[in-house]
Amino acid sequence: MAQVNIQQLFEDKQERLALSWVAGADGADKILDSERVNASNMGLIGHLNLIHPNWVQVLSNTELDYLHTLSPASLSDALTQLEHSGALCLIVAGAIEVPQYLIDYANRTRTPLFRSPFSSVHLMWLMRHYIVKALAEFTTRHGVFLDVLGVGVLVTGESGVGKSELGLELITRGNGLVADDITELYRVSPETLEGRCPELLRDFLEVRGLGVLNIRTMFGETAVRRKKSLKLIVHLYRPPGGDVSQLERLQLNASHQEIIGVKINTVTIPVVTGRNLAVLVEAAARNFVLQQRGIDTMQEFISRHEQHMQEQ
Repeated sequence: MAQVNIQQLFEDKQERLALSWVAGADGADKILDSERVNASNMGLIGHLNLIHPNWVQVLSNTELDYLHTLSPASLSDALTQLEHSGALCLIVAGAIEVPQYLIDYANRTRTPLFRSPFSSVHLMWLMRHYIVKALAEFTTRHGVFLDVLGVGVLVTGESGVGKSELGLELITRGNGLVADDITELYRVSPETLEGRCPELLRDFLEVRGLGVLNIRTMFGETAVRRKKSLKLIVHLYRPPGGDVSQLERLQLNASHQEIIGVKINTVTIPVVTGRNLAVLVEAAARNFVLQQRGIDTMQEFISRHEQHMQEQ
């Protein structure tokens, strides 16, 4: 379960959003976690909404002007409703003064109250991106994760099959390294997995016989990536006895792996002496791009074959 507390949120975005902590310091330990978010109907962040509340409520001039028009009794009812909504944090956006009743409310209910000079739309755009990433479901996979011709490719296979050597060759051909050995995969949207490298392993690639190589130092900044969306898995395996004659030559049905609820296209490549795996992986990446554009080579071949048989 991923989570982020309000203190961490404030520290991470303080400089970027010029946040200042106005009131409600006692609520710094409040936690926003993925389990609570998924189990509720509340939004992550948005303008002050008492009917469909958000975990982080943002108040701009529009919301404050509305609250100013309320009678003392109506304002008290609105603040009581806000308290019962379960909101964890309030942010006043724009170059406006924070009203005293909000300060009193924040201190009384232990609700952190921030202020930012940025417009509410700009603030919510940046904050939502941060919260989504912080609360994203994640898992790890063993393999070498690369940017191959613009496609995020995870090379998997048993230990010693040649994943790192293949990764090194792909890097020398102009592709980029994201992670070696361990890849962290985060579900940043319903159909997108973002791969990142653990901080400890960033820029490093271990190759048997050479040890640990610093790819950034050896090949430059363009040889590494901080993150990449996973689009294709290339699984390497050694066929028994090195015999590939019994393997299926034409795969009529596409293969997939499901990771955290997201289906990822998978290609299986047998490893035998004499095969140029780097060229094969690049070809797999190019073919994936064509498929995304609606060009399915296998279906094109089948259609041409059927047409030829009908003509005969």
